[in-house]
Amino acid sequence: MRTINRHFILPMLFAFMAFMLIAGPAQSAPVGGDHEVEIAGGFFHAQGSDSGSFNADLQLGHYLSPGWEIGFRQAVNYNFVDDGPDAWIATTTPFLLYNFHLSDRFIPFVGVAAGAAWNDKDVTGTLGPNAGIKIFLTDQTYLGLRYRYEWFFNKFKRINNNADQGNHVGTIGIGFVWGGERKTTN
Repeated sequence: MRTINRHFILPMLFAFMAFMLIAGPAQSAPVGGDHEVEIAGGFFHAQGSDSGSFNADLQLGHYLSPGWEIGFRQAVNYNFVDDGPDAWIATTTPFLLYNFHLSDRFIPFVGVAAGAAWNDKDVTGTLGPNAGIKIFLTDQTYLGLRYRYEWFFNKFKRINNNADQGNHVGTIGIGFVWGGERKTTN
């Protein structure tokens, strides 16, 4: 793992930080009426293990105001196991987020999502909190860093019984906003 960190992760981190420092300031905070699309993904494979996972998300959102955003997320998580059966689960979840406009470039958010989790064997409900930050690289393009927790339940009265048996999901993605009524400055 040290070799990977030293030769891959650290140079990528320094390149990203340099890009953020030399990129021109983005005056880009979302406005009411904006639309948003984000494509994100993540993966995990423990060194020396026979298993891992890959997840991908597609998210569509609409800003009711500069702060409030409603939307829809389709996600899939694929777990692969050497010498064993692979498994997958998809989630289809509407969401409600509140975006904090601390600056025009860094927009942290919190929210909640609820919907269905399904695969080729079962369908169940899912509910959970969301949090993250949108780092605007240009006026309408951002890097999204997201975390969500997914509780699973088959009856609403069982949500509390499964609160510690869910999924932690982290993603990195690229997003775009368009529409809305931006004020132009001459």
